[in-house]
Amino acid sequence: MSEVITIGSATMDVFVECDDAGVMSVRLKDKSADYMSYPYGAKMEITSFATQVGGGGVNTAVNFDNLGYDTCAIFKVGDDIYSQGLFDFFKTKGVKLNSVIQDKSDSTGFSIILVSFEGDRTVLAHRGANAHIKKSEIDFDAIKNAKLLYIAPLNGESNRVLDDIVKFARENDTRVCFNAGTTGIKKGFNYLKKILELADVVVMNKEEASMATKINLRPDTKDVKYSSELIHPDLKEMFKKLKVSDYQVIVITDGKHGAYAYDGKKYYYCPVFSGHVASTLGAGDAFASTFCAGLDKFDLDISKALVAASINSSGVVSVFGATQGLLTFDEIQARMVQNPDFKVQTIDA
Repeated sequence: MSEVITIGSATMDVFVECDDAGVMSVRLKDKSADYMSYPYGAKMEITSFATQVGGGGVNTAVNFDNLGYDTCAIFKVGDDIYSQGLFDFFKTKGVKLNSVIQDKSDSTGFSIILVSFEGDRTVLAHRGANAHIKKSEIDFDAIKNAKLLYIAPLNGESNRVLDDIVKFARENDTRVCFNAGTTGIKKGFNYLKKILELADVVVMNKEEASMATKINLRPDTKDVKYSSELIHPDLKEMFKKLKVSDYQVIVITDGKHGAYAYDGKKYYYCPVFSGHVASTLGAGDAFASTFCAGLDKFDLDISKALVAASINSSGVVSVFGATQGLLTFDEIQARMVQNPDFKVQTIDA
């Protein structure tokens, strides 16, 4: 029996950094976007190169284990050099792998991460076996006996198992933390709502929340300065639409701008914990899973859970590799004590 079960993707990640890569911003009247750019047709020198294990199922399992939870991971891999690399990685971890699915006819997930000079990244992902998890392959007994089920984004055909997994967990009093992915979101809000209704904690980034709710954050104009408000009014509308059950906590992350939460009574804003940024890959996984663990650790104190999540994700972005900079709870709490002015702001709903 494990306290925490994680289900999600497992990949081999190749990090590529090129100092000559540019960042191009495109702004329209009602939205803006940034693009990583390379000269078309050019051959460019790589500044740095590294290979790491990653994927939402892996990253969060390693984090829960590092935070002191007895953890079991469910993910699907092929039978190739990349799956062997994944299994070798876990030899130094305490995560249980007895529920991992291996299919010799499939390939293990693989990603190429293009890192910008600002530390942000663009990911080229081959889903492989990650997209082919079947209901018959899921270890439901492990979920039944767990305290928490953490669902990282599931892609492709794997998304079809979401309904059954969440419903089963709820029926067996296993708390659910749901980190929504674009595959499920693209199915429409009516589909997503069935999952949201059963999840105790829901985490999305701002772009995913906008996609799910069909609400865009309006930019400042010469007459209205939305940025001067602690919580953007359109963000409030996103929260209200996403929160479909009374017991839920909804979290929306916004990269370098921090994170927000809503419990039906208050809105919460947590800034980013400052530090060196080498790569943002894995920051979202660290934040979401630490927030869920923090709610358990701090007796459902949302503010403390947000602070813990921000501190831990800052450790991840300080180095290359989605699991390399993870902190223990003792280390997180030590930094909380050392930085008493790092606090969450709240306003009544």
